[in-house]
Amino acid sequence: MTAGVNLLNPSIMNNIYEPDYVKKLFDQMSGSYERMNYVTSFGYSIRWRKQMLQKLGQSDQPLKVLDLLSGLGENWVYLKQHFPNAHFFALDFSEGMMARAQRKAQKVFKGNLNHYCEDVLYNELPDAHFDIISCAFGLKTFNPEQLHILAGQINRLLKPGGKFCFIEVSKPTPSLLQAGYRFYLGKMIPVIGKLFLGNPDDYKMLWIYTRQFENSKQVKEIFTRQGLEVNYDQYLFGCATGISGVKTKGQVLL
Repeated sequence: MTAGVNLLNPSIMNNIYEPDYVKKLFDQMSGSYERMNYVTSFGYSIRWRKQMLQKLGQSDQPLKVLDLLSGLGENWVYLKQHFPNAHFFALDFSEGMMARAQRKAQKVFKGNLNHYCEDVLYNELPDAHFDIISCAFGLKTFNPEQLHILAGQINRLLKPGGKFCFIEVSKPTPSLLQAGYRFYLGKMIPVIGKLFLGNPDDYKMLWIYTRQFENSKQVKEIFTRQGLEVNYDQYLFGCATGISGVKTKGQVLL
């Protein structure tokens, strides 16, 4: 088994947003991540994905749809339902996640998926190419500087009039709910992670990232500075938050 993340190492904690660190973490969790997402959200992760993707609407046109930080392909069934005639693309830099997503790609898209193993912050996808961009539960792994780069990439990749949506686990608004959520993610999830993976430190990072991230309000501000039209979205009293919006047709790349 791959060695887990040593949270007691200060040099590691100072670099939790480094791409190599994040990539290694998700490679290690790839075998159990989908189940853990379900367990850690009490099953709400599925509902939140559906609610997020509803903000994109539906179309039977041959659109180009990009799923960023695609992980194990948890968004794909719902994206296919919303855009049955679309051309689908997915991007993730975790080889472990991508390898495990191949079976789902074959089942959902019958092999008709353009799957890219690249860093979203420095990808080589073409400008103004996509009508739709979705991303679930990846925002927390970026620091503010990286979020600015991400916003620029969304602006670059979308066609004028293209839509986007993001969602992330967040610190809920009610103080009582926040205390219970903090205990569950901070104390219980590592125990569950040990049962699933044999190493509690990997899943302890879920709370550490969530605690640092807090919610998507800063993300909305950063994306708005790129000239994108952005809405702030909240789910289940703030247990998850996100953004959704559109690249206006008159907008130019910044």
